[in-house]
Amino acid sequence: MDPLELLIDLHRDGERQGPGGDAETELALQLAGVDRTAPLQLADIGCGTGASTLLLARLLPNARITAVDLRPEFLDVLQARARQQGVAGAITPCAASMDNLPFADGELDMIWSEGAIYNIGFARGIAEWRRFLKPDGLLVVSEITWTTAARPADLQRHWQAEYPEIDRASAKIALLEQHGYAPIGYVVLPRRCWLDHYYRPLQARFNDFLSRHGHSEAAQAIVSAEEQEIRLYEAHSAHFSYGMYVARRVG
Repeated sequence: MDPLELLIDLHRDGERQGPGGDAETELALQLAGVDRTAPLQLADIGCGTGASTLLLARLLPNARITAVDLRPEFLDVLQARARQQGVAGAITPCAASMDNLPFADGELDMIWSEGAIYNIGFARGIAEWRRFLKPDGLLVVSEITWTTAARPADLQRHWQAEYPEIDRASAKIALLEQHGYAPIGYVVLPRRCWLDHYYRPLQARFNDFLSRHGHSEAAQAIVSAEEQEIRLYEAHSAHFSYGMYVARRVG
């Protein structure tokens, strides 16, 4: 397997492919002021195996959700979980790239994207996705965000190399305003969303993952990189997190 296939194999069995939590997803939905009984057209972009998709399907019983991910392997897991939870009828899986989405202009009441917009960048994503929203349509995205004005040099170097668009919430909110949105709310993911919901379950899968791949050099490199990221978070979690940004399309 190449490194990308190994990453998919490591993350495919996870409930989440990044930090997050049901309580935080529901809080963002509350901040958006959504009528939960309305027949909404919603897209969950970069949905992975569907942690947020499945919760939204339960919380919005009349919504039609298009679950978009580039990886069919993740969508297969999502569909199986949706059937188990009795919400498969509300979810349409869609294997597509987030820079080539199959929606018409003004088709969607809401766009949701947790831990995924970094794949094309926050500024590009919010700019390109806006046209798919109806006037006054809602956008909820989570994005890696500095939570302090200054931070340790090693942390700064790591995230500037991994994702140069990392910035403070004030800068992200300004981008939303510049690209035709009115910000409504902002939620910072707490440590449990990283450790309890993502990193600890990920660590629990390392041994099986390495065994499946014969402790190959490539598989060990994947685990080492994940362990380094976990150590960085444990040491410096006061300085960064995911922020969930809630905004409304203007015009």
